[in-house]
Parts: sequence; C-alpha cells; structure tokens
Amino acid sequence: MKYILVKWKHHDPRDPVLIYSEIDGEQWEHRKVEVFSDGRLGFADQNHEVSGSRLAIEPWPDLAKLGAEPEFYISEITAAEFEAIWQKATRQQ
Repeated sequence: MKYILVKWKHHDPRDPVLIYSEIDGEQWEHRKVEVFSDGRLGFADQNHEVSGSRLAIEPWPDLAKLGAEPEFYISEITAAEFEAIWQKATRQQ
C-alpha cells in the first residue's frame, strides 16, 4: 500500500482541502479521509461513506501528472500518519 496526502487549493467549501488516501499498487483506493475548510472530516472505505466522502470509482491518475497541476500539492506520507488521521476521523462518528 501507498499513502498519499493531497492538498487541494480552491474556494468551494463543499470540496475537501485535504485528501488522505490509502492506495494499492494499481492505484485503487482502499480508504480515504477528507478534511474540509470548516474542519469537518469525512471518510470512506469498502463498507462506509461518511459526510459525503466515498472511494474513487476509478484508479488514481498518475500522481506526478496530477501534482503538476497548480491547484494540487501531493506528498507521500507514512502508514502511521495515515492511521492517525483515519483513527481521528472514525472516532468522531
């Protein structure tokens, strides 16, 4: 598994500003946490969709190509960093 953090620069409060994703070798999401500008957390996995968050219906695009877009900043994070935000999001529900 790979763990990524996407910082999304935009002004629409309906969309997340941070996206934490757990993705496999074929770029499919397994778990996701989304952070919104008001501090609200949403999350999704194979069995849950909370606060409007849901897993992607297609594999993630090439991360380098996506990161070249000016509104996105993408970084790889550790499994422990992902687990910390996952636990925080799932405990709030």
